[in-house]
Amino acid sequence: MAVARVENRTKTFGPAVDLSCRECGQTYDLGPSFACIECFGPLEVKYQWDDSADAPPVSPVTREQIEAGPPNIWRYRGLLPVPDDVLDKVNLAPGWTKLVRARNLGRELGMRELYVKDDSGNPTHSFKDRVVAIAVEAARNFGFHTLSCSSTGNLAGAVTAAAARAGLDACVFIPADLEEAKVVTAAAYGGRLVGIEGTYDDVNRFCSELIGDEAGEGWGFVNVNLRPYYAEGSKTLAYEIAEQLGWRIPDQLVVPVASGSQLTKIDKGLRELIKLGLVPAKPYKIFGAQATGCSPVSAAYKAGHDVVRPVKPDTIAKSLAIGNPADGPYVLDIARRTGGAVEDVDDSVVVDSIRLLARTEGIFAETAGGVTVGVLRKLLESGRLDPDADTVVLNTGDGLKTLDAVTSWARPAAVIRPSLEAFRGAVAGA
Repeated sequence: MAVARVENRTKTFGPAVDLSCRECGQTYDLGPSFACIECFGPLEVKYQWDDSADAPPVSPVTREQIEAGPPNIWRYRGLLPVPDDVLDKVNLAPGWTKLVRARNLGRELGMRELYVKDDSGNPTHSFKDRVVAIAVEAARNFGFHTLSCSSTGNLAGAVTAAAARAGLDACVFIPADLEEAKVVTAAAYGGRLVGIEGTYDDVNRFCSELIGDEAGEGWGFVNVNLRPYYAEGSKTLAYEIAEQLGWRIPDQLVVPVASGSQLTKIDKGLRELIKLGLVPAKPYKIFGAQATGCSPVSAAYKAGHDVVRPVKPDTIAKSLAIGNPADGPYVLDIARRTGGAVEDVDDSVVVDSIRLLARTEGIFAETAGGVTVGVLRKLLESGRLDPDADTVVLNTGDGLKTLDAVTSWARPAAVIRPSLEAFRGAVAGA
């Protein structure tokens, strides 16, 4: 496989060449920007191969080079907006998490080949470590001294941990009513943790205001002014899944939807792999998964709408509780283009699905994982997901972060005196 020489006027961003508006196509220099000044559309990273006249363009890396890389997301550094010397930087080096062949769960659901991409194995036990790692490198490039974010929980912990490792300050903002485990985790790494009265959308609006204030000068908000770079970290999920399957794309993927960025970037990553000739071209379907108590994208999909109407979240799946998802319309586009769907399940199904995954595969998922497994089951029951097709379902976080969701049933089978007689009476015969 041939390798192209990278000619990039901004070498600290690897193969990235510009920021490009996803709506009107206007391009901008690489910088801490997130919205187009022409149409206010979102900006995303544009790469050297995006405008290539080659069919297909020459890949900047080969499979062999990737496989020889470190067991983390930096094995894909040639496809990411990071400096060439990122391996020499001090960072948490997330990624290369397990792709588990879920034989027991698949057998119970009547599926031929089912996998769980278990991202709870990252440094702070959620997929957010991937996106933050890319944002940290962008923050370093722009000379920011403080990392910040608006968060539903997992991102706050990922930012404070990454900042501590990189020697940066941190100040993160969360809704005041988050799960206690996520609050404690975010605070444990140091920095400042600030609770805001209101929903995640209220927190996000506050952070947008803070960016324009002198109090936020020198701050990199990973999911606001660094969002184009931050979002690219989710592509590494697609890269890893394809590589772990032997350099092939699965037939179907079930992905949780909060802001929708993860799903859109997984699709982008898969399309890049095909375009660059790193995997064979093939059709695939992407299904989005939401909790019914915060399911604006699912509602829009079912109604046949292109516009996502904001809602007020009311669900135990707080990591997905974004009532006004920025990438919602793009999730709709991808679900329809690939032949997938966007579906939702209520909280009782979420809890039952957490229990099912733990019981069958020994994977303790947080509530977002319960959502994806619950939606998987619902799609199977309705005939929209093919039980004979290769399927990957994502678990994006550790169940230890959302213990409140399972305490009603995750209890001792019995409390007994330390005697065989008590054991036989209370447990052995049960």
